[in-house]
Amino acid sequence: MAGYRKLGKPTDARMAMLKQQTTDLLNYGQLKTTVTRAKEIAPLAEKMITLAKENNLASYRQALSFLTQEDVAKKLFDQIGPKYADRNGGYTRIVRAGFRRGDAAEVAILELV
Repeated sequence: MAGYRKLGKPTDARMAMLKQQTTDLLNYGQLKTTVTRAKEIAPLAEKMITLAKENNLASYRQALSFLTQEDVAKKLFDQIGPKYADRNGGYTRIVRAGFRRGDAAEVAILELV
C-alpha cells in the first residue's frame, strides 16, 4: 500500500479537498467529517502547526503554499503556533461520533487539542 488513502478521488481533487479541510480545521478549531478523511487530515494539520512553531519566513511561506486562506495562515502563526510551543506533537484529536444518516458512513469530529 502507498501509505495514504485515495478517498475515491483523483489526485488533484483529493489534494484540493485535504488542503481546504485542513484550512477549515485550523480556522474553526474542529471539523466534522468521515473517519477516513479525519485520519488523512490530522497529519497535515500537525505538520502545519509544527511549521508555525518554527515561526520564520520560510516556514510561513511553506504554510501559505498549502493553506487556502492567507488570514488562516496568519492566525496559525500568531495564535495557534505559540499555543502549542511547549508541546511535542499530538495537536489533534479524533473523536468518533456515530454514523451518518444518508449513507451510514462513520463520522468523526477532528479537533485541536
